[in-house]
Amino acid sequence: MIRTAYDAVNAARSSEKISTRRLINGLFTNFFELHGDRHAADDAAIVAGIAELNGVPVTVIGIQKGSTMDEKMATHFGCPEPEGYRKALRLMKQAEKFHRPVITLVNTPGAFPDVHAEHHGQGESIAQCLLVGTQLRVPYLSLIVGEGGSGGALALACGDQTWMFEDSIYSVLSPEGYASILWKDAHRVEEAAEEMRLTPEDLLEDGIIDRIVPEVKDDKSMGQLRQQMISEIDTLRQTPIEELMAQRHERWRNF
Repeated sequence: MIRTAYDAVNAARSSEKISTRRLINGLFTNFFELHGDRHAADDAAIVAGIAELNGVPVTVIGIQKGSTMDEKMATHFGCPEPEGYRKALRLMKQAEKFHRPVITLVNTPGAFPDVHAEHHGQGESIAQCLLVGTQLRVPYLSLIVGEGGSGGALALACGDQTWMFEDSIYSVLSPEGYASILWKDAHRVEEAAEEMRLTPEDLLEDGIIDRIVPEVKDDKSMGQLRQQMISEIDTLRQTPIEELMAQRHERWRNF
């Protein structure tokens, strides 16, 4: 049976997908979580800290949806607020200061769209993540592990490499939003998903992402992903920083 684009959307949103915290605990060792943006608050949607990948200190930043209903409410179902992006920004700058590679795990429908977030500078906080992320003088690897929605996802996916899980999507907005805005008909969501080319296969073909990786469902697949990440981070670390920056800037100029 051929999988449609909307099948990919449903798979990316599935409650059966591995959580961001489980990925962090499985891929890294000695994870030490850091909290707060040093301005206003600590956003539960962003889980971030310092860890080791095969003995190499790295900074890990992930967007989490939560498992229980209380966790989902606290994280706005994986929609970060400005304080979350500012926490991510703080850790990016810290990583650069201490020469640690940055690895992000993205699973979000998009940034949290409420009045509080807008009043507290949602757009500015995302813009700063984009600006600083493209200029970080350390290796930067991003993984879209579920939903990659709008600027809320792009804020943590603008580094040297972007990978996607097989059951993930990456798009400028949701298919429902696309159908509602362009066609004034949210019921055309399946057609919208096809039009948007949001599947990993489409995005790899279009040069938006660099690799599709298998879903992590058990210890074996976790170990395989970990080895791929170790290899990629080693390659990026061995690349002279000026060359790394030039490659990253060229990558994003192509868009």
